[in-house]
Amino acid sequence: MGAHAKVLPYLRLVPLVLLLLFGISFVWDFPGVSLTLFGYTLPLEGLLLVVSVSGLIGFLTNWLAITMLFNPRERRPIFGQGLIPAQRDRVIFRLARAVSEELINEEIIKQKIEESGVIPRYREMALGVTRSVIEDPDFRRDLKRLVAEYLREMLGSEAMRQKLTRFAVQKIEAYAGEGASGLALRVYRFLNEADFQRRVEKAVDELPHSVDTALDELDALLDQIPEKIEARSEEIETWATRVVLGFVENLDVYGMVASNMQQYDEGKLEQLIKNTTNEQLNYIKYLGGVLGFFGGLVIWQPAVALALFGTVGLLLYGLDVLLYRLRHEPDEAAAS
Repeated sequence: MGAHAKVLPYLRLVPLVLLLLFGISFVWDFPGVSLTLFGYTLPLEGLLLVVSVSGLIGFLTNWLAITMLFNPRERRPIFGQGLIPAQRDRVIFRLARAVSEELINEEIIKQKIEESGVIPRYREMALGVTRSVIEDPDFRRDLKRLVAEYLREMLGSEAMRQKLTRFAVQKIEAYAGEGASGLALRVYRFLNEADFQRRVEKAVDELPHSVDTALDELDALLDQIPEKIEARSEEIETWATRVVLGFVENLDVYGMVASNMQQYDEGKLEQLIKNTTNEQLNYIKYLGGVLGFFGGLVIWQPAVALALFGTVGLLLYGLDVLLYRLRHEPDEAAAS
């Protein structure tokens, strides 16, 4: 609860007290009564009427000003239209721009991501899940089975075997090169091309039988995955942050807010603003009555009231400065 909310229940009594004083002033208002202070005589007659009327004027002036912010909602021939309904498009533009530029931007989001530690936390969570899955014997067994079935199916395909044969021949030729080895290979193929093709095809045909041997190396590869992920954790965090920022950058925050608020009628827009400022607006409204009351004292006795208010104001200012320094000196000492 803010400071304004704590004071408001008492400030709400101000208009009632002023009305009560205004009513009493018609019955009794210090008739013939005076007050002597430091040899100076202050006539009190008419005091209740002056301070009550001044206070009520202060309250009603602020009430009228705040009311005119929102009412009339529709333009009237004489009274016109409330400030916010009349400037509805500008209010929406300002609010949408403030949200898109001040509340949701790259720097703020990046700062919040770093402060929350959400990416390192989820990285550790993902790493833990990955390690748990990889170390699960059932997972490894199922993975090997699926890989073996897929490889055997692929290697058993005639089309795939022909592709592998052509690929193997190309690699053998590339490995032999243009030197003596390449010349020997070309001579051998010229003299016995059928035997060369038969040997290559035989090697390709034996690949399905080598799947189990190759899968024995899969355990070692799986064991390296968590280490590889952890070794590149900073890169992963940077990448994840960029993904989030990229997502936000691609969002038209201004367009989203403005489009949504354009659907608000004057009543809903008024309620939106009041939900965030109602406490402050009420504080200002009722404070007008208090200030008007003191203004009435100035009207009643200008010199005495101004001297008194000036003295009290200086004392309060000095006390505020003193308390502020006492409160912040320990923090400054600790920081130094």
